[in-house]
Order: sequence, then C-alpha cells, then structure tokens
Amino acid sequence: QVQLQDSGPGLVKPSQTLPLTCTVSGDSITTSFYYWSWIRQPPGKGLEWMGAIGYDGSTYYSPSLKSRTSISRDTSKNQVSLQLRSVTPEDTAVYYCARGLLTDYVDYWGQGTQVTVSS
Repeated sequence: QVQLQDSGPGLVKPSQTLPLTCTVSGDSITTSFYYWSWIRQPPGKGLEWMGAIGYDGSTYYSPSLKSRTSISRDTSKNQVSLQLRSVTPEDTAVYYCARGLLTDYVDYWGQGTQVTVSS
C-alpha cells in the first residue's frame, strides 16, 4: 500500500518561501517509471498541477509557476519537496503530493496540507 504524507507550515507570510515535504512509504520514489507531483486547490477553485519530479530526478513545472517553484528529492529519506517562493495570498490553498503526472493521471494522493498566506 502506497502512502504519501505531506507536511508543511500552515501559515506563511507574504513574500516568504513556502516549504512542503512529502514522505512516501510503500514505494520508492526512484521506482521506474513513476512521477511525483505537487497539486494544489485554492478555496472555491479546481485542482492546479504545480510540477513533478520523476523517478530519474527529472523535473517538470507548470509554466505559470515555473519562475517561483522548485521541486527536489531526498532518496535516502524517500521524500519529495516543494519550495514556492515569493508567496502571495493567492497562493492560499490545500497542497497535495501525489503519485502521477498532472491531475488526471494520479493514483495515490497525500492527505493534503492547508496553507494560508497572510500577514
């Protein structure tokens, strides 16, 4: 059974960097040919795919967020991380890590982390 545990600060101030971590169990993040995505859902809106890191360490980003987003991994801890820079209140959302690409090709989800951007 694959389980994803995403975690991060619940509150971030504008202009700061939001760090999120996803700890994976039941599968290795280096298993071919899986991808590990970050997806968010702002209040009252749909799911937004932010980016992903592949089994081989390759990274992919949404064009709209690419300039502010970095996705990395720690294979020794089986973790995937996201950093979102220069946050604004519009970045308030529930953030999910997931196995798969985009929002249509995901088979496992984390439980979601509520992040509020406010001063």
